[in-house]
Amino acid sequence: MDNNQNQDQNINIQLNEMVAAGAYCNLALVNHSPSEFVLDFIQLMPGVQQAQVRSRVILAPLHAKRVLAALQQNIQNYEAQFGEIKEVEPFVVGAGNAQA
Repeated sequence: MDNNQNQDQNINIQLNEMVAAGAYCNLALVNHSPSEFVLDFIQLMPGVQQAQVRSRVILAPLHAKRVLAALQQNIQNYEAQFGEIKEVEPFVVGAGNAQA
């Protein structure tokens, strides 16, 4: 592949201030259909019965698999640098959804 083809594959990614600020989430719900994965990122406050979805991301199955691979690689890198991430609560899998 020559340099011209490499340059054609570059993507200019823009990040506005509101998105760059991010949203704190301490719960994620994952659901899927045959055509998509839906990730709801939720902020759950202690002692409050109602949680708020802070962001919803809808992915095609291929992109969901790529996100999983990227997370696995980044967790391996993190643990190599900072030590094992210890789970304090059991991982819960429900009917058709998973919490993280």
